[in-house]
Amino acid sequence: MKSTGIIRTTDNLGRIVLPKELRKAFGISAETPLEIFTDGDAIVLRKYRPAGSCDFCGEVTADTVEYRGLHICAACRRAISQL
Repeated sequence: MKSTGIIRTTDNLGRIVLPKELRKAFGISAETPLEIFTDGDAIVLRKYRPAGSCDFCGEVTADTVEYRGLHICAACRRAISQL
């Protein structure tokens, strides 16, 4: 893991604030669902993505294929091919 050097405390409800720079860098908005994992003594946050969803549009379809680590639906493949 890479340290950001940012230290935050939790409030009395256990909440933390993710810095704007990190939210912007990772494309996280107020509506972005995050999954919470544990890895030993670490807490890991990751943007939630349902299985089979397209990395470009987020749609969950049966025709999604994986290419170089990205999941791409048929509609996005068609749009990409027209570039």
